[in-house]
Amino acid sequence: MATKIRLQRGGRKGYAFYKIVIADSRAPRDGKFTEKIGTYNPNTNPATVDLNFERALYWVEVGAQPTDTVRNILSDKGVYLMKHLKGGVKKGAFDEAEMQKRFDAWMEQKEQSNKKVADDEATKKVENMKQRLEQEKAVNKAIAEKVAEKKAAAKAAEEEAAAAKAAEEAAAKAAEEAAEAPAAEEAPAEA
Repeated sequence: MATKIRLQRGGRKGYAFYKIVIADSRAPRDGKFTEKIGTYNPNTNPATVDLNFERALYWVEVGAQPTDTVRNILSDKGVYLMKHLKGGVKKGAFDEAEMQKRFDAWMEQKEQSNKKVADDEATKKVENMKQRLEQEKAVNKAIAEKVAEKKAAAKAAEEEAAAAKAAEEAAAKAAEEAAEAPAAEEAPAEA
């Protein structure tokens, strides 16, 4: 029997969630499996992996063949590195204490790398938010300037209309006075 380490799909449509399982290579993707050794959630950033390290290492050592995605997950979690280091112990290249020391150093380096990536992403997100805020402020300032210009133009037009009306009234009053004055001058001449 050929044993595979594969993903078994779960979750709802558009939101996949996977179990990492040991199954017969002839079994369907979501069919029977021998053992569940972890879960994989690609919907989070970064993807969340919960893995039983010892069982995964055992199955890799006994010859279970992982799929490409599972191989990447196991490699990322250090299963293949531990298998390699255990091979070095069996050959006598170093002892178990040195193996554990090397593995711990690798894990610490990996954690620092992941933390640096997360920090860079958080910094990028903050910078992006600042940039968007500045753009929004610039747009709001431009809109406020346009509104002020429109108000100033409306006020100037209103003042112009008021001045024109005042001039019109003054002209009408002057015309009225001019019309009354000749009539007043003509009236005493007839008497």
